[in-house]
Parts: sequence; C-alpha cells; structure tokens
Amino acid sequence: MTIAAHLTCVGSHRDEIRHILARYSELGINNILALRGDAGDPDDQMPVDHFAYAADLVGFIKTQFPRMHIGVAGYPEGHADTDNRLVEMDHLKAKVDAGADYIVTQMFFDNRDFYDFCERCELAGIHVPIIAGIMPVTSLSGMKRMAELAKRSRFPSGLLRAVHRAQGKEYIQRVGIHWAAEQVRDLIDNQIAGVHLYTLNNSDASLRICETLGLRDFSRVIGPDVQAIRDRTRSRNLAAIMLATDI
Repeated sequence: MTIAAHLTCVGSHRDEIRHILARYSELGINNILALRGDAGDPDDQMPVDHFAYAADLVGFIKTQFPRMHIGVAGYPEGHADTDNRLVEMDHLKAKVDAGADYIVTQMFFDNRDFYDFCERCELAGIHVPIIAGIMPVTSLSGMKRMAELAKRSRFPSGLLRAVHRAQGKEYIQRVGIHWAAEQVRDLIDNQIAGVHLYTLNNSDASLRICETLGLRDFSRVIGPDVQAIRDRTRSRNLAAIMLATDI
C-alpha cells in the first residue's frame, strides 16, 4: 500500500520540516498530507522561520522536494476557524495554487454537503482530485468526540434518529457502519475521485464497510497514489479507497 505521511507545520522551523521530509524521501515515502495543525495558544512564541499556514508548507515542499505528491485538507461543512465561506475557499485555492495535487476532506455525514463543496471548488478554479473523508459512527461517546474534533460537523436528523433508536453499543455501531457504507456506495456510484476512511486506529468498522460494499479483494484498497487517482478520474472507473490510521 502507498503510504501518506500526515505532516503538520504550525510552530515548526523550516529546517526541522526539511529534515523530516528528507527522512521520508530516504524511506521512499513520497506522499505528504500537508496540514497546518492546531494553532495552539496565541501567546506562544513561534520560531522566527516558521510556517504560519498550510499553503506555506505546500509551497516549501514543492520547491524543496518536487517529486513529492501533496494532499491538503478541505472542509465541506466549513473550517472551524473561518466564518467567511468565501474566504475559506480562497485559502483552499491558495494551497492548490502553491502545488497541492489532491484534496482530502474533513468527515461529513450528508453527501449533499460534499457534492456542493465539489461544485464550489469548480467555480473557484480548483481542479485537482477531491477525496471524500468518511468516518463511521461507532458509539454515542464517539459522536461527541467527532463533534469536538471537527467543530462544524453536522449530524443529519436521520442518522441521529437511527442512533437513538439503536438498543445497545453493538447496534449503534451497526447503524454507523450501515450509514457510512451507504455514503460510500453513493459516492462510488457518482464516480468521485476517491474515498478516505478515517479509522481512529480501529480498522474493524472500515473493513466491515468494505465487506458490505463487496470489496473483499483488498488489492482495491489502495493508498493515495495521485496518478492512480487521476487515471480513475479520467477513466471514470471505481474510486480509490484509502484507510487512515488516525484523524
């Protein structure tokens, strides 16, 4: 499987990031998901030569390690730190213009939000593959944790009704897997570029989603190979599916 390293940059010195990227390159890891990371305390002292935004990191990688494939984050339901949705799209375009090869979205639970996001990207002149981020609900406590991790997450009433109707943790997990599997099925049917399954270090739900979809041949479960994603986008074949070990 192709490996993609999640690399956050806020508060990091450029020499530190260069050293990390050089080590990845030596190991043959040439896919980077370039993220700003949590901003932290505004009173914290930042290094003189640090990265303030993900777009800065993308541009640095593209200049210093031009063979690296770069993914960036997208937010179908809105970025927690940006109230202005038009400005938010400007920030995303800045990352793409700096050299990003593809976008991986934050989790969402209504595919209409994803399709609307894709259309807004098209209107903004963003034309790289967009990978849909899916995270199955597995418990009520997990839903609350999701809401904390992605503060603009919207849980559709249909999903909430099904979760509250479920009698016990095992049945809540079944509801979440069914809901996520239906999301993935619809996304594949609409021939999107790819699906990113967030696992939070627990692959059981993700594997059950794949089995529900009939994907027992795990040669189809591939990492973010950008050229493969682009080929699938052009040929309109089955979308790539990626597994992430954490959020």
